[in-house]
Amino acid sequence: MPPAEDQPRVYEIGIHGCPTSQEALALQAPIERLLCPDPDHAPPCEIPWSFTLAGGDTDASTALVLGLYTSRGRATQMADRVRALVGETWTITVSEGDTGEWEELVEQYRFEKGLG
Repeated sequence: MPPAEDQPRVYEIGIHGCPTSQEALALQAPIERLLCPDPDHAPPCEIPWSFTLAGGDTDASTALVLGLYTSRGRATQMADRVRALVGETWTITVSEGDTGEWEELVEQYRFEKGLG
């Protein structure tokens, strides 16, 4: 059994500081290409992923949140790649996510690994 830090779980990469939700959503396409350079490939993707928005109406800015189901090390590597892609304009954070909020990632992982 792999060490605990190598066990897949939900991680959130936050791209913070977008003044509007439209600006946050504009970051989605380039990040999608980073995660999946060939959208026509046969499934599965190497790392199950999805997006959501955080903040907005009452916050001073909006964050694009990239959910991943992977190991801590891979999540950190992906955050570094996202940081290199979007530049220093945005603040990039990595944190463990709530599995209940990202159920589709867990289900995708189980399905693709033949676990469920």
